[in-house]
Amino acid sequence: MSEQRTELEKLGEFGLIDHLTQNFTTKNKRTILGVGDDAAVLALSKNESQLISTDMLIEGVHFNLMYMPLKHLGYKAVATNVSDICAMNGIAEQITVSIAVSNRFPVEALEELYDGINTACKHYNVDLIGGDTSSSLSGLTLSITVLGRAENDVITYRTGAKQHDLVVVTGDLGAAYVGLQLLEREKEVYNANPNIQPDLDGHDYIIERQLKPEARVDIIKFLKDLGVIPTSMIDISDGLASEVLHLCKSSKVGCQIYDEKVPIDGQTSMTAIEFNLDPNTCAMNGGEDYELLFTISQSDYDKIKGNPHMTVIGHITDKKNGSYYVDKQGAAIELKAQGWSHFD
Repeated sequence: MSEQRTELEKLGEFGLIDHLTQNFTTKNKRTILGVGDDAAVLALSKNESQLISTDMLIEGVHFNLMYMPLKHLGYKAVATNVSDICAMNGIAEQITVSIAVSNRFPVEALEELYDGINTACKHYNVDLIGGDTSSSLSGLTLSITVLGRAENDVITYRTGAKQHDLVVVTGDLGAAYVGLQLLEREKEVYNANPNIQPDLDGHDYIIERQLKPEARVDIIKFLKDLGVIPTSMIDISDGLASEVLHLCKSSKVGCQIYDEKVPIDGQTSMTAIEFNLDPNTCAMNGGEDYELLFTISQSDYDKIKGNPHMTVIGHITDKKNGSYYVDKQGAAIELKAQGWSHFD
């Protein structure tokens, strides 16, 4: 082993994945795509492919049980994995669930966790088909693998965006991040004085967006019904700016994203301002919205125009033009990923 020491934060999550997997090559004909997208793609038949993705949730890193109910955690763990299959324009069908748990959790707590998993399985029409359990010296860790499928001619990768394509997002952005700020504030208030009740009235929407996000399986159906196949797609887990840059890097293109076009819910805006935060900064750099970000050909614009679930926020440019965020005054600011980082 080399004596050289490189800190994990220097590479970041995706840089680390690229670094550790750079010497791996695919050896089996069924492996169409391994590392590098929201899900791996395996050949199933002449017309269909298997989609597989996996993700971990670690106590103290991805969730805080002081304000995250175990039932919500189970639901969220499934929803966020189903979202990865949606990001490939596919449909999730099965999951496996593995947990490592310390002895501070009784059986009843794990029953609550699995109740949330079961609720999500019913909602997304997926089957629990296996998993593993292990002891943990501290806390709770969940690892979920999701399996799905898609027809070969509609699978959407991160690599297909082309110059002049339109950049589209679903739903609204920033709510999950602002909801987290509210929950963290109330946690600190409780720690200072356990007799004070949490002040969460009027914030149902942003709290739900943080504690119980939904995978946008509805969008996959909308796109199919509209006859639109995105040219590239990714789900928004680490912040809009970060995900836009992932698409641009994978597709070898640039972009312009317009501040005034980014969709933000009114409750998100008002609460952000209460925290002295800029709502657009929360939308661009907050994480865990689990909306879909995708690009479409301009010829498909009329098909999605007026759809309340989709908003055009920019367009794709030539790579040499760079990736920029255009503010309300028309100033172009270089786009930087300032959202969730796993190793900071």
